[in-house]
Amino acid sequence: MSGVVRDQDVDIDLGQLVRAVWARRLRILTITLVGAGVAFAGAKIMSPQYRSETRVLIEPRAPAFASTQQVNDAGAGPLMDELNIASQVQLLQSADLLKKVINDLKLYNLPEFDDAANGSAMASILVKLHLKKNPLENPPEERVIDAFVERLQVYQVPGSRVIGISFTSKDPKLAAAIPNAMANVYLSTQSGAKLDSNSEATRWLEPEIEGLRRKVSEAEQKVAEYRTSHGLLQTNGTTTFPAQQLNDISAELTRVRGDKANAEARAQAVRNALSSGEASDTLPDIMSSQAIQRLKATESGLQSQISDLQTSLLNSHPRLKSLRAQLSDIRGQIRQETQKILASIENESKVADLRASELERQSATVQANSARAGEDEVGLNALEREATAQRQLLETYLVRYREAASRADSNSSPADARIVSKAIEPVDPYFPKVVPIVVVAAVATLIMSAIITMLAELFSGRALRPVDASPAAVEVEAVAEEKDVPQAAPIAAVARKPVRPSMLAMVADEEDTVEDVLAGDEAVEDDNEFSVASVADYLSDSRAPLAIAISPTGDDGSAATVSLTRMLADAGRRVILIDMTGSGYPTELMAEDQAALGVTDLLCGEAAFGDTIHGDRLSDAHLIPQGRSDVRRAMRGVDRLSLLLDALAAAYDLVVVECGSADVAGVSRLTRSRDVEIILSLPELEETVFVALMTEFQAAGYERVVLMSGGDGAEQTLGQAA
Repeated sequence: MSGVVRDQDVDIDLGQLVRAVWARRLRILTITLVGAGVAFAGAKIMSPQYRSETRVLIEPRAPAFASTQQVNDAGAGPLMDELNIASQVQLLQSADLLKKVINDLKLYNLPEFDDAANGSAMASILVKLHLKKNPLENPPEERVIDAFVERLQVYQVPGSRVIGISFTSKDPKLAAAIPNAMANVYLSTQSGAKLDSNSEATRWLEPEIEGLRRKVSEAEQKVAEYRTSHGLLQTNGTTTFPAQQLNDISAELTRVRGDKANAEARAQAVRNALSSGEASDTLPDIMSSQAIQRLKATESGLQSQISDLQTSLLNSHPRLKSLRAQLSDIRGQIRQETQKILASIENESKVADLRASELERQSATVQANSARAGEDEVGLNALEREATAQRQLLETYLVRYREAASRADSNSSPADARIVSKAIEPVDPYFPKVVPIVVVAAVATLIMSAIITMLAELFSGRALRPVDASPAAVEVEAVAEEKDVPQAAPIAAVARKPVRPSMLAMVADEEDTVEDVLAGDEAVEDDNEFSVASVADYLSDSRAPLAIAISPTGDDGSAATVSLTRMLADAGRRVILIDMTGSGYPTELMAEDQAALGVTDLLCGEAAFGDTIHGDRLSDAHLIPQGRSDVRRAMRGVDRLSLLLDALAAAYDLVVVECGSADVAGVSRLTRSRDVEIILSLPELEETVFVALMTEFQAAGYERVVLMSGGDGAEQTLGQAA
């Protein structure tokens, strides 16, 4: 039967799942090691695969002799576009490029790539039956290209104009040679495309240039003939002769009119000076005359002499009169000379006026001729424009032809890409990675084994616990499951409580004689040192995990053991009593239901731990009753009871086994260890019985024997039972 009944609420016990895995750790570890070994062997059997990579940078490139303007023009194109980079990736994977690499490296001779050359017997039969096309009929590169593409990877490095070419092969040298060969073929193809473009340009430009030369020559001949026939001779290469003549006359007329205006202004200034009697020596024309300057000098000398003589002679003195007459004559000469200068300036004005009239007449004549020449220049300009256009086109074609011709060499037309990282021969294989494969396989095997173990626990019901199960019962079931204690059905599990080992205080030492113990007992008997309370204090101090109580006198000793258990529970210790008596008296004293499932049912496989652990009706202690099953049948499996005691000792502070009037042989079957507390429950101390039991247990190797002579606690327990 199971600890979980039908229609009962249950929980998944995670602790039990963990304990189940831990309990089968050796099996899981063995399976994990086997899985790791299989993975290691498989990785070693696999053929190693090597991978190497070449990286190509897409960038505009021009020959070293190219001008800066040409380089800038090349860089301004669509070469930086993402679509262009993606197009180059597709070009690197094109069938033509791959076939060229396959032929250059003769990959069709390698079994790694050409499986059809070493076809299987089944494939040969299918070919003979015309159910399959003979792969050998295809060209070698066609047979290899599929296997080649499977090992090839071409990609754009994110965020850059770099293209990576990686290849995987069984041969490390081939893994490095193929990406480098692909990069070289790609660069050669790009450079060849430029050479083809330049060759086509030169072939097309040669006849075009010859035709343009003839057209330019004819256009220039027409311009020269038209210019001669219409008299449109050029003077300085830019204007015609009538236009130049008109420009000269206009300039001369402007100059003459300026001279005329200047002469009239000078003459008017001289007239104003003469008419107003002002001094004329400030006028430029007067002052520039040498005669006027001499007369002015003479006038100044005479004026000076007159001034000197007036200080010593009278005004009527002949000398003064003579000097005054000379001074008057000099001033007259100055006036006459000024009149001559005025007449000269007036003549200049008249000459300028006549010259301007003549120039105006010539200008009118030249303007008429220039108007006729302008009409003729319309046709001349049309011819010149045609000749200029033909000449410019010819010059452009000549420049392009020279550039294309200069790039006829392969070195002069580099591809718009360059290798930035060449593939090198790899040392370590890309696949298989033995250590990661073994680690992953081991971890996966470990996880799967643990999962299968957990699922087995769940499906078997051992990892399920009733919601209303007592904590102590659940904990005992968990520890019992860990120790593989046999039971009728799965039990719930929780984390077990760690047990602290204890030390004894009042025990009979192997070297002590029985008489010494009795003497000690008699010495302390008056102080009631072997009472139930004293033994409870001793067990609390010693922290003993297991105590086996022997009651040679029967039920009164069992009553003392029940009293001891309740005292320990009242002291706050977690304690459980197992009723292994023949009479079942402890069950009668402690159990609510006298027919409750107990230890005999557990040993017979008819109950689980959760069903056999019950609470004491008068304390916090727990009880495993005698049970309802046949005692004889249960005792056949008493040897397994030691596992039960170990499980209970791990869950409780103290496990008390009331064995009734058992002997040493029976006690030895309960536990495999001699490190237990043996309590001789004798309410009425009988030296003969005690000495005999003490001697037997010491001879069997039990060194920790404690006497419990009953007392108030036992009497109280008997009173409660009554």
